[in-house]
Amino acid sequence: MIRNPILPGFNPDPSFCRVGEDYYIATSTFEWYPGVQIHHSRDLVTWTLVARPLNRAGLLDMRGNPDSCGVWAPSLSHADGRFWLVYTDVKRLDGAFKDAHNYITTCETIDGRWSDPWYVNSSGFDPSLFHDTDGRKWFVNMQWNHRGNGTGGNPAHASFDGILLQEWSPNRGLSGEITNIWPGTDRGLTEAPHLFRRDGWYYLTTAEGGTGYDHAVSMARARDIRGAYETHPNLHLMTASNDPDHPIQRTGHGQYVETPDGQVYHTFLMGRPIPGADGTGRFCPLGRETGIERCVWGEDGWLYLEGGGLLPREEVPGLAEAQPASPAASEHVFDGDSLPMEFQWLRTPEHERIFRLGDGALTLIGRESIGSWFEQALVARRQEHHVYEAETEVAFGPETYQQGAGLTTYYNRHKFHALVVTDEPGEGRALRVLSCPGDWPDAALTQFPDLARLAPGPVRLRVEIDRAVQRFSWAQGDGDWQRIGPDLDASVISDEGGRGEHGSFTGAFVGMLAYDTSGRAREARFTRFAYRPR
Repeated sequence: MIRNPILPGFNPDPSFCRVGEDYYIATSTFEWYPGVQIHHSRDLVTWTLVARPLNRAGLLDMRGNPDSCGVWAPSLSHADGRFWLVYTDVKRLDGAFKDAHNYITTCETIDGRWSDPWYVNSSGFDPSLFHDTDGRKWFVNMQWNHRGNGTGGNPAHASFDGILLQEWSPNRGLSGEITNIWPGTDRGLTEAPHLFRRDGWYYLTTAEGGTGYDHAVSMARARDIRGAYETHPNLHLMTASNDPDHPIQRTGHGQYVETPDGQVYHTFLMGRPIPGADGTGRFCPLGRETGIERCVWGEDGWLYLEGGGLLPREEVPGLAEAQPASPAASEHVFDGDSLPMEFQWLRTPEHERIFRLGDGALTLIGRESIGSWFEQALVARRQEHHVYEAETEVAFGPETYQQGAGLTTYYNRHKFHALVVTDEPGEGRALRVLSCPGDWPDAALTQFPDLARLAPGPVRLRVEIDRAVQRFSWAQGDGDWQRIGPDLDASVISDEGGRGEHGSFTGAFVGMLAYDTSGRAREARFTRFAYRPR
């Protein structure tokens, strides 16, 4: 059986692609670098991260991109003996306008050097490329209407102005008529179009209802690629909006694939909400994850979930006898010359300015403050479990309170908790807990009064997450672990934290950070990092 989610932690907007007996899923990475995660599987049960293709400045430079901007909704396909990747680099989130620039890159192998991109247009976000059987290629995208009431954290239907279709080729770019092929259903916020062809029909799947709890996969079809498109008799292929108690929520935005023997699967993004610290509310610290469902074709020529209804299942029949891997600890000593695959950093293609590997350590170079949109020395990995602990060891000699390095749980500039080694006036080298507990729009910084004065030498730092509760502790040498700071609200580090639903779109990370707002680029040496599900 396949157990959902198949890609736990922040892995939204899954584009699904089959090449022979190999399956690939590309997911959004937003402001995290390198851009786009691509996982591979042969059985739909076990998935391995194999590539992050947008890994140089010529393909992606997000310095200055606001939180939750950057790479939205990639679309991966295979045609003409090569992979094609469509992606959007969003430069603005708040306000009526969206600056969403769309590109295409290509590569013969999934993990090779991807081509310099073709710029396509900026009409909207979440585009895809459809390769028709006659060899023509079609660019499909939503159209953003800045005149509609769809600003900031509360998008409205009027800003999502239908799905556009136009022919595209590598030599000519976009050409021919632009056709608005489908306005969507009454659920609105119609985006993320994907086309496929079957039995003389063109089928269009889209995401609707926003990225929160009203999310859905909707479907339409037409005999001609330009329409007119008729809507699925159920309007939606899947949604969890009518069942708030279902363990899988926020269901939407995925893509259709057939296996070589004709079995049918559809990916979707999903969330697994848990109660807040006071036992009420619901939040998704793991962000939007990737799930998969098995589908069937009805006698009416429409696609339906195999189990009936609109709710995706937690367990789905797979292709072969294979067991999902049990949660495993991940432990690294930084004795190599490359960053372990699970780690990413923020925005910049010039990673050598914020970190380097060698001499038995990951050295972070203190640059701008926590939450900078330009040059922030933060190397982190996704939270993939509701209960876990993470641990690191750092050698750092601050000379001023403007310098800090340590361990953080991080969502964005106004949603993080951090335990940092710094220099406290009159105290010397010490540990302090910093927190930005979802304050919006001021991003106010909380500095807890608890201090731990440090002896010379490296410091071990640990964070423990138990659903909505977070605790920091520290140790030196062979000493025992000691708590520092209060119990912290881990629900802040989630999509729903701060400004709430539709306000941010990534997920919780845990990792190592350094900053030096004095401009002296003080360095911190991290020798190991461990992440352990509990």
